[in-house]
Amino acid sequence: MKLDKVKRLAMQILKTGQKNVWMDPEKREDIQGCMTKEDVRQQIAQGSIKKMTRIGQSKGRTRKLKAKRKRGRKRGFGKRRGTRKTRVQKKKTWINSVRAQRKHLKELQKNKKVTKKQYSEIYRLIKGGYFKGKRYIELYLKEQK
Repeated sequence: MKLDKVKRLAMQILKTGQKNVWMDPEKREDIQGCMTKEDVRQQIAQGSIKKMTRIGQSKGRTRKLKAKRKRGRKRGFGKRRGTRKTRVQKKKTWINSVRAQRKHLKELQKNKKVTKKQYSEIYRLIKGGYFKGKRYIELYLKEQK
């Protein structure tokens, strides 16, 4: 059988593309003697036909860059594309601000600057997004007095 037909059978058996089938040049005559798929399977078992490993792109340079970015390098203004809102998720900023405000409110309650009634009211206002930050809670308390 012709080599290209043997190669096609090997492709089907090995489940790979034509470029990934390797045939031993020294055992060419044995390979040409194949008539059936079973013969091709025997040649694969003997090692005269093999499936080559595909070589992709190396990730070495990417890993180096990632490590540098993890340490805080390569994040200057020249590397940035997009606004602050696109670079940081809206939900993350919201969570951070709400957590900070609630923590501040607990401190105020601990220092007895806020009553129980005021605490629950302000807590609900924080949940509703009424305050921009911690400073606005202080201003709100001054207005209430």
